[in-house]
Amino acid sequence: MDLDSQPARSFPTPWAAAAVTLCGVCAFLQLYCTQPLLPLLTKIFHASKTGVGLTVSAATLGVALSAPVFGAFTERLARKRVIVASLLGISIPTLLAATSTSLGQLIFWRFLQGIMVPGVVAVLVTYIGEEWPPDRVALIMSFYVSGTALGGFMGRVGTGILTDLFNWRVAFVVLGASSLAGAAAVAAWLPHGHRRPSSPTASDVRTTFISQMRQLFGSSRLVATFAIGFNVLFSLVGVFTWITFHLSAAPYLLSTAALSSLFFVYLAGLVVTPAAGLLITRVGLRAGIAGAIAFSMVGVLLTLASSLYVIVLGLALLSSGVFVAQTASQSHLRVAAPPGARVTAAGIYMSCYYIGGTAAGVVPGAFWAMGKWPACVAFIVAMQAVALAIALIGWRTPLLPLTQAQLIP
Repeated sequence: MDLDSQPARSFPTPWAAAAVTLCGVCAFLQLYCTQPLLPLLTKIFHASKTGVGLTVSAATLGVALSAPVFGAFTERLARKRVIVASLLGISIPTLLAATSTSLGQLIFWRFLQGIMVPGVVAVLVTYIGEEWPPDRVALIMSFYVSGTALGGFMGRVGTGILTDLFNWRVAFVVLGASSLAGAAAVAAWLPHGHRRPSSPTASDVRTTFISQMRQLFGSSRLVATFAIGFNVLFSLVGVFTWITFHLSAAPYLLSTAALSSLFFVYLAGLVVTPAAGLLITRVGLRAGIAGAIAFSMVGVLLTLASSLYVIVLGLALLSSGVFVAQTASQSHLRVAAPPGARVTAAGIYMSCYYIGGTAAGVVPGAFWAMGKWPACVAFIVAMQAVALAIALIGWRTPLLPLTQAQLIP
């Protein structure tokens, strides 16, 4: 059933928009929380830089592996029920991570944290597209992306501060308890969906999954979107993971709390992203994402400066550009995917996105060994240049009807 043919309905209240933002906060509160702890974890567990980097990559790998499963097999389930259950599922491994007595155990709990994230992210992207009118999707998506930025900021900064004040175990307990509280708030504020298409039967899911995959990967626009997702998170995780080693060494010698304070630059994204969401609806997704990627490339290059203030500015430009690019790519995913496979498309996108994050926690280590931070910067900027080319070429041909084509130039 086409959503456009349904009778007019009232759209979600501001409380629902707040719940969408909170979903982003809770889903990302603990996903990257070990980044400011990496230099400390190398000492605590007597491990290598690549070894402790797995505490970041394990979580993103969990997301990458489970995203297609959530996408393919939750089409028939209530969107809100999946989202709330997944938020609860994120909280439990977070609390259990505080009991880790070895690096291997910590990596295991981090992996389980990541497993549950797509139950929020992939399903929420589809929920937004179903419940808000097309001309508001990019704006509400920007609220969600701002929530992810706030969650990532709070998780990293909070973990660093709590670790300095108490220890890293207390930090994980606080994050887990906060996630439980967030799940309760989302359960209270997020309404059940009213504009969703008819749910497929179980046999339909089994018989159409392969055909859906063929259809999705047969679309050049969607394949380009999946590739952009990989590159977007690769650049963000790659920079913020490996620059901690650069800034914890001479001449900067930043402490764990100081390293966590670097993530205050995420606050810039909270301001820039909603404004960019409005701008994207005017200039189009293709122009919007091209500008965002170029913006983030400049930011990465600025981290080569010797001044810590310029480095922080570069991190702010990078993170803001990445958040805007994420808004554009997820908005494009919604309008480019066929109606019956949008959750599946979101799951594939999230898988590619977090494979990029997983690779970023490990692959730049080879470049660090060759030339430390300058070599990492060269590699990450090259990856961003590839993403820019893919966006300009892959999103070139419009496919949408006039009512939604305004989102793409």
